[in-house]
Amino acid sequence: MKLLTKFNLVLIVIFGVGMLLISHFAYDFLKNDARQQVLKQAELLAASASATMNYTEQHVSPVLEKTPQNSSNFLPESIPFSAVTVTFKYLRGSYPDYDLRLAALNPTNLDDRATDWEADLINYFRNNPGQSRHVAERTTPTGPVLYVATPIKNDEGCLQCHGQTSAAPKAMIDHYGPDHGFGWKLNEISGAQIVSVPMSVPVKLADDGFRNLLITLGAIFLLTIVLIDVAMYFIVIRPLLRVSKNADIISKGQIDLPLLEVKGKDEIAEVTASFNRMHTSLSKAFEMLNESGG
Repeated sequence: MKLLTKFNLVLIVIFGVGMLLISHFAYDFLKNDARQQVLKQAELLAASASATMNYTEQHVSPVLEKTPQNSSNFLPESIPFSAVTVTFKYLRGSYPDYDLRLAALNPTNLDDRATDWEADLINYFRNNPGQSRHVAERTTPTGPVLYVATPIKNDEGCLQCHGQTSAAPKAMIDHYGPDHGFGWKLNEISGAQIVSVPMSVPVKLADDGFRNLLITLGAIFLLTIVLIDVAMYFIVIRPLLRVSKNADIISKGQIDLPLLEVKGKDEIAEVTASFNRMHTSLSKAFEMLNESGG
C-alpha cells in the first residue's frame, strides 16, 4: 500500500471520528437554538397581541363607546379580544405556522371559551400568581406543539364590560346575550394568551442547519485532504521517489550519477544527504576495485 494511501486512510479515520462527535453535539445545539428562535418569535407575536389589546382598550374602545352607533349596534372593533384576533389574521400571512388563542374561562364570545387544556393552563396561572410566562410542549393529533402562554389579568377597563351585567353596554348584551361573560373580578386571572407553533418548525430549522453544517464540514474535509496530499507529495513523496529511483539505478551497476540536491534541514534532507554519502562511498569503492583490477 502506498504511503500516501496509508496517510489518507489515517486522515479519513481521524476526520470521520471528529465529524461523528461534532454531529452528535452540533445537532443538539442546533435543535436548542432553533427552539429558542421559535420561542422568541412567538414571544414577539404575543407582545404584539398584548400591545394591540392595550391600545384597543385604552384608546379605541373609549372613542367607539361615545359614538351614536355603539349605543344601538354592536361594534366588534371596541372589543380588545376581537381586535387582537383580527390583527393576528393579518400576521398569519407572514407567520403561517404560528397560532394565537385568547382563551377565557367565562367569555362573552363563546368562540373564546377555553378548552380543557387551556382551562388547566389558566388555573395554573391562578394557582401560581407569580408566574408571568409559561413555556411547554403538548401532544396533539397532528404532532407535538410548542407554546408560550401569558396570563390575562382583569383591570378596570375589563370590568366595564365584564363586571355587572347591568353596567355592560346594551349593544354587547344584545349581541352575545346576558348569560356569560360577566361577573369578572378586579385583578383576577380570567384567561390566557397562548401562541403555539408545531415542533416540526424548530425541528426543520435544526435539520436544515445540520444538513448545511455537514455539507460544509464535508467540503472542508475534502479540501483539507487534497491540500495535505499535495503538500505530502511535494514535501515527502517526490523527494523519496528521487532517492528510490537513483537507488534502483545504482543497484543495476550505473554508478556515475550526479548527487541528489539536498534542500532544507528536515528528515527528508537528512535521508537525501545520507544517500549521497552512500553513493559517494560506492563510487570510491568501485574506483578502487577498478584500479586494483587494472
